[in-house]
Amino acid sequence: MYHGIINIYKEAGYTSHDVVAKLRGILGQKKIGHTGTLDPDATGVLPVCLGVGTRLCDMLTDENKEYVAALRFGITTDTQDLSGTVLSEREVTVTGERAAEIVGGFLGTYEQIPPMYSALKVNGRKLYELAREGREVERKARTVRIEELEILRVELPVLRMRIVCSKGTYIRTLCDDIGKKAGCGAAMETLQRTRVGRFRIEEALKLAEVEEAVAAGRLETCIVPVEDMFSGLKCITVLKDYGKLLENGNCLALRMTDAAENPGDGEQVRVYHEKDSFYGIYRYEKRTETFYPVKMFIVPK
Repeated sequence: MYHGIINIYKEAGYTSHDVVAKLRGILGQKKIGHTGTLDPDATGVLPVCLGVGTRLCDMLTDENKEYVAALRFGITTDTQDLSGTVLSEREVTVTGERAAEIVGGFLGTYEQIPPMYSALKVNGRKLYELAREGREVERKARTVRIEELEILRVELPVLRMRIVCSKGTYIRTLCDDIGKKAGCGAAMETLQRTRVGRFRIEEALKLAEVEEAVAAGRLETCIVPVEDMFSGLKCITVLKDYGKLLENGNCLALRMTDAAENPGDGEQVRVYHEKDSFYGIYRYEKRTETFYPVKMFIVPK
């Protein structure tokens, strides 16, 4: 079984679930999970967690993401992108200069209402299921943050931009909101996710390339080990006599480790077995001089 994270390039026409299903067949293992849904028409970076790496899914979902999107002014649809049913078409009177000004106004924090065509649940039902039934329900606005917003090209009625944003941001809805400010409406024309945390589009593999790597016996070189995701944390090793405590996921007293100096209160560290095996992330509590497990990543033998 493979363990770690693989950077997949999701091609248009596949859902994120499709990618996971196909990888299960290619790799011959069931324990696989993705780290954030991409719309079927969208392309780009989709980090996929394998084996014990699936314990990282929630952590990677929290990472900032980067996108390149094109919006088209003068049109609105029920899905907020060009795949949906057209709701309105208007003359585009906004100038390029004014469009750039409106786009720049979304930099920072703003309240965004999730779209009906999304996987969010209301009373146990996914919003897109309700939308397909012709129903619309009230959605609460959520605070999202646009960290960076760069206009790449303006050729009205199309504007192309690069966005770095917090988790939970819908780029389709951002395009729709920009269109409302412009007074003529807008819908997302194309979307490509270019980065999720450390995973960039330049290193992403298409499914066909994964198949080739498996056939050539070199897939391991394409997988990022779980411990590499925590490269910024200090490392400690559990002393030989206390290895069993680590293997069972127990708390560890400071004296049971080779920590050269007391870690800071609340500091997280990478913990290794004396045989150099990575076991998990622990948090140090100064008051008790004890490390407490945060998340274990023990690879089954």
